This record gives sequence, C-alpha cells and structure tokens, in this order.
Amino acid sequence: MCSDDYVPVFAHRGASAHALENSLRAFEKAWELGADGIELDIQVSKEGVPVVYHDPQLSRLAGSNKLVNECSLEQLQRFKLGKPWKRFFSTYKISTFEEVLIWANQRQMPLNIELKSTMLENTDALIRMLKGLKLPVGSHFSSFHYELLKVVKQHAPQFETALIATKKLNWDLLRDYQAIDSVHAHKKYYKPRYLEACVANEKKCRFYAIDSSEKFIVNPHPVVIGWITDFPDKVIKEQKRAASIK
Repeated sequence: MCSDDYVPVFAHRGASAHALENSLRAFEKAWELGADGIELDIQVSKEGVPVVYHDPQLSRLAGSNKLVNECSLEQLQRFKLGKPWKRFFSTYKISTFEEVLIWANQRQMPLNIELKSTMLENTDALIRMLKGLKLPVGSHFSSFHYELLKVVKQHAPQFETALIATKKLNWDLLRDYQAIDSVHAHKKYYKPRYLEACVANEKKCRFYAIDSSEKFIVNPHPVVIGWITDFPDKVIKEQKRAASIK
C-alpha cells in the first residue's frame, strides 16, 4: 500500500541485477532484499503451459533459434540458461508459472504478471490459467497487449490490470480502455502531462526502469502506486532515507 512517504517497489524480473532474470533465485533474492513485489514475464509452451520467460524466442538466454511456443514444456526445461560463456555450467532452468505461484503464495509476495506475445496465439491457455487462480494480495496483470487484459477482466475481474504504455498510446483517451485499472510506463513518461492525464482519466500508474537516482521517487505524485526496478534494495533505501529526514 502506498503512503505519503513510501511507494511499493517491484523487482523487475526479480532481483535481476543479482541473479539471472525471471529465475527463482532472482525472486528469492528480491525477497531477501525487501522488495514489495516481483515483476515477471509469462509465455506459453507448445501445449499451452504458462512458463516464466521474457523473450518469445530462446536465442538470448538458451542459445536456441526456436520460439518458446514451438517447444514442449519438457523441451523447455532441458535448456540451460545464461550468458553464452556461462551457459554450459549453468544450473538455471525455465520455471513454470505454477512453480513461481507456489513460491509467491507461501511468502505472500505480490506479483506483477506481464502477459507476453505468445499468449496472443493461445488465449485458451490464459483462460485456463485464470480459472480458480489465487494470488497474493497486491498482485496484478500487465501487458503491452490490451486484448489480453480484456481476457483477464472478462474471466477474473477481481484482479487489477495495467496497460504498458508505448509511444502510440493516447493518454487523453485512457478512460476508453475500460479493461484496465492502471498504466505502467517508462520513467521518461514521468512528466506533468502524463501524470495529469492519469488523474483526468482516473487511472493509477507504476513506472519502470527506476534506478534510485530519480529525484521524483522521494516525493511521488499521488497517482503513482509502484516503482519497477532492477535495484529494489537501492530504491527502498532511498525512499526510507528521504522519509527519515522529513
């Protein structure tokens, strides 16, 4: 929950400055560092199993030219993940969303669940994922794809949804996006023009790419309900430092 002095801090793909992005180790490290929530990415396997992985293709972290949704879950979990020169010795594997969900519910760690492009081709998998879904308090869904957020609102209206802003977004028409509750935006959009548009259209906002050097994090606009960062410990420390001298 936001207060005048503190805005919840979500660790981007976990504490990705300390461990491999979207890994259970990165999530656990974020928990240890005091993050208020975890941002993670969801793709789907060939058979429609939600997995925690950012890119639609496997080349960057797994060294394969295949797409995530071309591979079965069994195939995906055989890949070793990491930078090319470290991958051979890596113990990092692709996790299922179910594995991460168990972890998060045990700790009551809120999740910012970003729905990625492979879900556009398999919305049935998203609907199955939403059925009976229990998430920690403060969890929400986000996506660049408004169509996916409409599916969430239709099948699980109890969950908050956030549209990730692109340069094509008309902020003055945010009210027309009835299936969203908030906006997620790069910190370059932290400007009066966009903040005021959120107020006028009754939408809240979280900002990403925060690194703790931003002056606005210690005196945030009331519309702000979250920071998304690779450095949760630094952002938390800066907010607490500022609060202590007020």
